[in-house]
Amino acid sequence: MTLQNIVEFVNEVKLGDLKPILSAQITCNSAISEEGLKNAWGTQVGRTLLEIYGDDDVRVRARAAPAAGSDARMSGCTLPAVINSGSGNQGITVTLPVVEYARALNASEEKLYRALALSNLVSIQQKKYIGSLSAYCGAVSAATGAACGIAYLQDESFAVICDTIVNSIATIGGMVCDGAKPSCAAKISVAVENALNALEMAKRKRAFQPGEGIVKETAEETIKSVGRMAREGMRSTDVEILNIMLNN
Repeated sequence: MTLQNIVEFVNEVKLGDLKPILSAQITCNSAISEEGLKNAWGTQVGRTLLEIYGDDDVRVRARAAPAAGSDARMSGCTLPAVINSGSGNQGITVTLPVVEYARALNASEEKLYRALALSNLVSIQQKKYIGSLSAYCGAVSAATGAACGIAYLQDESFAVICDTIVNSIATIGGMVCDGAKPSCAAKISVAVENALNALEMAKRKRAFQPGEGIVKETAEETIKSVGRMAREGMRSTDVEILNIMLNN
């Protein structure tokens, strides 16, 4: 799987093959987000964003919706979530920013499903190199996928999608995972904001360049380098986080 053939798949796959999975993803993840916005779950990150900034700006809603879903999920809400890469939080994050932008853009159902397919697969592509268990926060890879889905909704080019990935993961690719708990909602909000900034930079032909830190020649190679950092470099970080949590 490469970024190029992910985009080709998204463009060519039959809509009927996507709907059974993605319709459930939209329904379930929207429902738990709505619960998180209606009621006082966790530290109410999603509700806080809307209280501060209002709900007129799609950019704010794109942050608040997944954060609210995590608020509820991480604090005991029993509503189901459709996952990405084994994670409900990541499933919520790849879904709801794309849904919010699709509504704002009056996108067709087909465009939404294809954008969601891209969001899911770009996230999975990153996790392929990160691995199933890492101190690397999966909100980053999921939010990066969501920003690519939003780029697709906006008819942006493959180059913009690639630059969005590089800009996003080169910025907060070091955010750590210290377990599933209420602060995951805040991390999702930050990750989505970062990914949206990455997209806006990419649309303006502004991207981090090879040799700047862990950025490589292509988005594909940059994904691999970040994956190596998460899989190998953060292995000891994972152990230390666990020791801290166990008071060792």
